[in-house]
Amino acid sequence: MNELFEMFSFSFMQRALIVGIPVALCAALLGVSLVLKRYAMIGDGLSHVGFGALAIASAFNLAPLWVSVPVVIIAAFLLLRLSESSKIKGDSAIALISSGALAIGVVVATVGNGMNTDLSNYLFGSILSTSQSDAIMSVCLSVVVILLFIFFYGKIFAVTFDESFSKATGVNSGAYNMVIALLTALTIVIGMRIMGTLLISSLIIFPALTSMRLCKTYKSVIISSSLVSVICFVSGLIASYFLETPTGATIVIVNMIVFFLFTAISYCIKPLRG
Repeated sequence: MNELFEMFSFSFMQRALIVGIPVALCAALLGVSLVLKRYAMIGDGLSHVGFGALAIASAFNLAPLWVSVPVVIIAAFLLLRLSESSKIKGDSAIALISSGALAIGVVVATVGNGMNTDLSNYLFGSILSTSQSDAIMSVCLSVVVILLFIFFYGKIFAVTFDESFSKATGVNSGAYNMVIALLTALTIVIGMRIMGTLLISSLIIFPALTSMRLCKTYKSVIISSSLVSVICFVSGLIASYFLETPTGATIVIVNMIVFFLFTAISYCIKPLRG
């Protein structure tokens, strides 16, 4: 216990906890809808766009988050439009935009000052690099995402499960898909500092898939996913401190362990349900 208290006495660990828990919660809430709508990899695509925006911001000495937020939001809307096109569907649209944005980011970083430390921190994640201003902005955006998700919960539920029926009943499914895209873009941007652009999508995918091993209703999956995400984040953060391993990668490994645990439990209780 003394070691835990000592760990959280450091300001960078406090900032990581303050920023990470809301981000993990946002990712879990949105992950359920994205997985069910078969857009689970949109987080990966948007994170690559985020890296391209960060590289450009770094090259021109601009504030990284202020540049990446609008760019990733625009990319999210563009991905949604492309995926609705009859010519370019879901995974193809994600691959098209993400690979292009990543290539631009690498070229800009190379032509500029090279792959500097700050860009590497965004690529792989670093709790040490989370500044106070980043923390304040991240927490504010996280609160906005959570409040908007709660406010539009019913409509998000409707377009997640049966978009055609939602349209038939007068729900503007396009607008609420835009809301999901907006919230996802914000979550990706605020999570890149700690998790890194290469791993942030795991916060969206793992908690939702883990909860679906045992939970069968949308509401129960949402609640379970939120709890799993926050617990795995805190556990991974603590483990990375004591094991001296990269924070983002450690959090992903913890999520993997919990996923396999839930999967094993689901196989064990399946005969009881039958």
